[in-house]
Amino acid sequence: MSLPDIITRDFGWKLLSLAVAIAIWVTINPMSERPARATVNPLPGTETRAFTNLPVLVMSGAADVRQVRIAPEVVKVTVSGRPEMISAMTGQEIRVIVDLTGIEAAPRGLLKRVEVSVPPGVAFLSVEPPQVNAIVPFKRE
Repeated sequence: MSLPDIITRDFGWKLLSLAVAIAIWVTINPMSERPARATVNPLPGTETRAFTNLPVLVMSGAADVRQVRIAPEVVKVTVSGRPEMISAMTGQEIRVIVDLTGIEAAPRGLLKRVEVSVPPGVAFLSVEPPQVNAIVPFKRE
């Protein structure tokens, strides 16, 4: 097989492969070189605010009187809403809860999701950390 035959044989497939390779390279490679874009608030006229050191409340069954420990005991909650609502808002209006109902025992390593409730008209954006470590002692009978 001569050199011209190697180049021209299945030329359409070779051209398509080259185009796909270039498209993948252009899509992936320059991403690391592009400057990071600033996060823009998608809803104009809203304000974002972070509340730090909000205590996490533990919710357990009524008959369960064991001493439950969680780590960390405080979280950071980010909310958004109308500027007048956000500026007048206090940390006491945000409820941060970990639900431990139905948990028998977890001496270590039990991660539970943090649940956040905010007042009407305020949007919950994030909680840091999203999970806490709950240490539940064994139940004594």
